[in-house]
Amino acid sequence: MAHYRQLGDVPRKRHTQHRTPEGGLYYEELMGEEGFFSDSSLLYHKGIPSAVTAAEVWELPDQSTTANLPLLPRHLKLHELFAGQEWKSTDVVAGRRLVLGNGDVRISYVVAGAPSELYRNGLGDECVYVESGSGTVETVFGTLEVGQGDYVIIPRATTHRWLPSGDEPLRAYCIEANSHITPARRYLSKYGQLLEHAPFCERDLRGPVGPLVVDGDGEVDVLVKHRGSSGVVGTRYTVPHHPFDVVGWDGCLYPYAFNIADFEPITGRIHQPPPAHQVFEGNNFVICNFVPRKVDYHPLSIPVPYYHANVDSDEVMFYCGGNYEARKGSGIGQGSISLHPGGHTHGPQPGAYERSIGVEFFDELAVMVDTFRPLELGEAATASEDPNYAWTWSRR
Repeated sequence: MAHYRQLGDVPRKRHTQHRTPEGGLYYEELMGEEGFFSDSSLLYHKGIPSAVTAAEVWELPDQSTTANLPLLPRHLKLHELFAGQEWKSTDVVAGRRLVLGNGDVRISYVVAGAPSELYRNGLGDECVYVESGSGTVETVFGTLEVGQGDYVIIPRATTHRWLPSGDEPLRAYCIEANSHITPARRYLSKYGQLLEHAPFCERDLRGPVGPLVVDGDGEVDVLVKHRGSSGVVGTRYTVPHHPFDVVGWDGCLYPYAFNIADFEPITGRIHQPPPAHQVFEGNNFVICNFVPRKVDYHPLSIPVPYYHANVDSDEVMFYCGGNYEARKGSGIGQGSISLHPGGHTHGPQPGAYERSIGVEFFDELAVMVDTFRPLELGEAATASEDPNYAWTWSRR
């Protein structure tokens, strides 16, 4: 987003000589979006950032998907995907298992305890939600310390790695776009500032600290996810020096973190529709969150959602805390995903309508993705599905 930052050593004037203490030149890299017509940053490297010494295919985890046929609402139990102690040797990048996806967005889940390799996504921005655990995200821009409840926004082509910390696993819900991910446009001024009606502001965003400089001339590998004729493919580059060699940078494009606890919910006398809960958006999808909040205060209000048909979108809800009032009795709990596809009317479970009357506060935490093209099921969806969910409204 267009919020200027500067870290480290940069020259007074852009695109001019920036010399090392020994008299050599640092190498300036422009990292920019939309062909020089959107946000960008300038980074100053010790080494040439385009240098590679070898390249080979990186075999990605299973990226295949199958259609949601027959068309059904589905309940996926993500906590069943990583059993036992397997997480200790799993990393946030290579260990992701694809849950849902289409041509605009892929949603994966991972439980990790091992450091990842260096990595960048050449298809689009990533929004990684930390369900639990903690760690450090090291990037060419510097480091971000992240923990439970953090959204981590990583711009396309940002070289980075994930380093979990502590004795508990880092559980991550990974939203990978084929576009850029930004705050909702209606929250932004025409120049990019978050406006007064936005449920968060620039003070709530944590940028990287550093910059991070790794000395040494030894070769290292960088994993790159990118476009291919068959869809999403990967390449493993070998580069002659560590890419974390940036002595300074400035601009409006960089990774940042935002904690869900800093989202200020928008409430009203009657039930507020999902756009009131929106945080971010990408091409053909939006990201919303449902946080603990006071609920509807009209004397005749029904606080849980009304039944609704997703005419234009598939709705994906990831339940990551509290008790979700509308889903009680369905088997959904923390770590669950519900998929309510376009063409299917959905809403509260039987009895939830009546139970919600008179309730003044919902203690619930969930991250929602609405897509405007149909989602297909990844291998992790078929491995974790509760086959009884579709029938819970009819009490079968």
